[in-house]
Amino acid sequence: MNFTLIICTYMRCQPLLKLLMSVKSQSLYPNEILIIDGSTNNKTQQVLTENKFDNLKYFKVNDSDRGLTKQRNYGLGKVDKLIDIICFLDDDIVLEEDYFKELISTYKEKPEALAVGGYITNEVNWTKSDGKNRKTKFYFDGWMRSEPSRFKLRRKFGLLPDRKPGFLPTFSHGRSIGFLPPSGKIYDVELIMGGVSSYKKEVFNSIKFSTFFEGYGLYEDADFSLRLSKLGKLYVNTKARLGHFHNVSGRPNQFKYGKMVVRNGWYIWRVKYPNPNLKENFKWYVTSSLLTCIRFTNIVNTKKRKQAFTEGLGRLYGMLTLLINKPKIKHEKITN
Repeated sequence: MNFTLIICTYMRCQPLLKLLMSVKSQSLYPNEILIIDGSTNNKTQQVLTENKFDNLKYFKVNDSDRGLTKQRNYGLGKVDKLIDIICFLDDDIVLEEDYFKELISTYKEKPEALAVGGYITNEVNWTKSDGKNRKTKFYFDGWMRSEPSRFKLRRKFGLLPDRKPGFLPTFSHGRSIGFLPPSGKIYDVELIMGGVSSYKKEVFNSIKFSTFFEGYGLYEDADFSLRLSKLGKLYVNTKARLGHFHNVSGRPNQFKYGKMVVRNGWYIWRVKYPNPNLKENFKWYVTSSLLTCIRFTNIVNTKKRKQAFTEGLGRLYGMLTLLINKPKIKHEKITN
């Protein structure tokens, strides 16, 4: 299978270089690498001029195509016609050497797959299950990890997710791919992370990344996954391993981020469940309120007090705006 790697980047020339060096060391190398640069300076272009990589093509976009969603759709228009699989990576990723080998092989093992996600290894510490089923631990498929404090609190209020990891609960606020263990297995999901994703090229004949998500594009990948899952199967291969080294440059301020967490989170919930019942509505708002309160408590229990306060304000503002101005769901065209 021929495959393209698309990297959408913004003001992160050094993290991008680290990613490309890990791509260079891959046991299976991309047939095409497209760098879609939305930076407002020339540093990324300079770094790529000084460091050569096979099959790489560089594109600098202007204001009209800047932003994660727009840059992804721009990159899709530049993919070679002979490509079978299109991969996306965030620019602050570092790959293990067999990442692409394992990722692409999934399409042979699971020929019905429309999309396959990779697996981040450096964010959660997993161990084999002790079989004790303690409330301080999360157990899944013979493995365990620490249960985050927000889920411990949600348990007390009867607000734990009613779907397994990788699936959106009826009142949203689910367990992410980070709650799937490093078992080496391939898991069936309906949500994959856009920054470590891949898709059959034919997928984009049916749907595109939504124009609702502009700029930073928080949860844009969830929206795309949920719409794609209506057409076929999505998987995560835990053998396709990588590290995600979160880089703060290029991110919105914490107030805008907090607002997006709430409003964009409401949006993807309604993409999956357009007509939730009264109980599901109640649980969504209660859970959102609880998570906002938790963020405000970080003012006193973390060192990043200003960030916690401004994000908390953003979440609160987002909640209030939902009462008078809910986002309008864009029914993006889906063709079969």
